[in-house]
Amino acid sequence: MLFLLLLLLAALIPGSDSEIEPVSYHVIRISTFHNHSWVHLASGWLGELQIHSWNISSGTFIFLYPWSRGNFSNRELMDLERFFRVHIIGVQEFFMDHLMSEYPGDQVDLQMATGCELHSGKGFISFPHVAIQGSDFMSFQNKTWSPSPKGGRKARKACKALNLRQGSTEREHRLLSVTCPRFALGLFDAGKAHLQQQVKPEAWLSSGPSPGPGHLLLVCHVSGFYPKPVWVMWIRGEKEQQGTQRGDILPNGDGTWHLQATLDVAAGEAAGLACRVKHSSLGGQDLVLYWGEKGLGPNWRWGVVVR
Repeated sequence: MLFLLLLLLAALIPGSDSEIEPVSYHVIRISTFHNHSWVHLASGWLGELQIHSWNISSGTFIFLYPWSRGNFSNRELMDLERFFRVHIIGVQEFFMDHLMSEYPGDQVDLQMATGCELHSGKGFISFPHVAIQGSDFMSFQNKTWSPSPKGGRKARKACKALNLRQGSTEREHRLLSVTCPRFALGLFDAGKAHLQQQVKPEAWLSSGPSPGPGHLLLVCHVSGFYPKPVWVMWIRGEKEQQGTQRGDILPNGDGTWHLQATLDVAAGEAAGLACRVKHSSLGGQDLVLYWGEKGLGPNWRWGVVVR
């Protein structure tokens, strides 16, 4: 079965093995115990795109795109939902039975990430991890729960109890080694038109809060691009300005991304600086925005200038 899945992966993604990006699907779940009750939040991600969320009241998936059911039948999706509901209840019961006394505070946060990543010709990697209060606690591999070094005695105690539940570990292993790879490939096949789309970035310049007397903070805003990988740098001529500080790439509400790149310069040295943007949607041409071009001041929203 795995061999057939890997053949399908190679057929779905064009290019040589060195160019192929892995296909991954993972679920992130946060369970919070507070005031004698639990609250659960969950989301499903194909690569870096969120495609599922979880309806707490009905205990069902919310499909964020028409294609995010993949190629699973309604019966298979219902089985997954049932597994997820049972898993949530199981986590609650296990925590109350084995770990509650170890965390006497008012609130406990459990963070769980589980899923699989497939590489053409190289098999799959599963990555179930659990953290408590934001610190690594334990992970699952080869049908065995293993404590994190940071988890200490509490993690060793939890893993010992979990590994005695052979039926549960067998189901977990099958979900990760069979169901998850098939689901991930079905999702990629169903959504590849969306995943392979190219959306050009919009960019503009502004000034940020003054970093000190006689200095300017130049800000290059880049937004609305897809896919996520992007290169942004302040330049003078063709020389990259190594003082460029690039923020995190953050999601927009429509599935595209945005970020800011800043540069601290002496006020008299801003002239001649520019922000250069490279992105796959630009067809090999760069987007270049010049500070103060045409006499316009900062905070002007620029159009696309391709060099």
